[in-house]
Amino acid sequence: MKRILTLIVAMLAVSYGGAALAQDYPDRPISVMVSYGAGGATDFQARIVTMVAGNEEYLGQPIVILNRPGAGGRVGWNHFASKAKADGYEMAAYNVPHFIAQSIKFDTKYNIDNLEPIANWGADPAVFVVGKDSPFDTMADVVEYAKANPEKITVSGAGLFVGHHIAFLQIQKETGVKMTYVPSKGGGAAALKSVIGGQVMAGINNLSDAFRSRDNLKILGVADNRRDKEFLPDVPTFKEQGFNVDDSSVNYRGIMVRKGTPQEVIDKLAAQVPKMFENDRVKKQMAKAGSPLRVLNRDQVKAMWEERQVFLTELLKGL
Repeated sequence: MKRILTLIVAMLAVSYGGAALAQDYPDRPISVMVSYGAGGATDFQARIVTMVAGNEEYLGQPIVILNRPGAGGRVGWNHFASKAKADGYEMAAYNVPHFIAQSIKFDTKYNIDNLEPIANWGADPAVFVVGKDSPFDTMADVVEYAKANPEKITVSGAGLFVGHHIAFLQIQKETGVKMTYVPSKGGGAAALKSVIGGQVMAGINNLSDAFRSRDNLKILGVADNRRDKEFLPDVPTFKEQGFNVDDSSVNYRGIMVRKGTPQEVIDKLAAQVPKMFENDRVKKQMAKAGSPLRVLNRDQVKAMWEERQVFLTELLKGL
């Protein structure tokens, strides 16, 4: 009987302890790790969507962004999946298809089974860009030149098996041309600078980054199933130009924690974070930065991760 009573007391302590944890959480600032450099789309969007976290109606504590760039996101995500604390105070921004494709193609410490999504804030299509003084005005111009000059066109992107690289592989497969992909060590921001500075002939980048630098670029195509009518209404999709490149490379961004984080903490974050993303001030700043907002709750993100895992496993076999 004494053992039974001890067990009941222990179970009640765990139950009430979890409730207290959820009630008290968070009681100090939270960090969100971004696996890309400062100034890129993921970095500046993460700063926008978390800027109201300290408001009492959301988390009541500020969120601090920590950058850990390298290898197209692998440096940061490997560190997060193996060394971050599973307590809700160390979170990370995710990028899909990036981290899922990398976990398929490389021996990474992260995958959809050891990470827990909280909520998604945006969906950013890939775009094909060239410098303002480039002789290319359409994707047809690019393809014509590439056919006559195999591998001569250098194309920058944020890394290997990120959305940019997947779009590049799709474009090559669909057009039958050979170009040279140049992965940037500094992520999307550095990749875009290399286009503007003339270090490469073209680039595949985020719509949001290209939108902010549109005065120094020509944006030739959008890798999505439909034209972006809000930010780039005059830029055709690849499909509109006769190239069957779909939305596989669209960059979904959101927040995640490590598996093992207390369920009570996950539940609280899952309830509050999507509301934070929908804040009017956040919406205004995201629109000003040319950043498409697409808020998904935890269950919707889990379904999206699982669907993309299956889809990308099959897609990457042929690329």
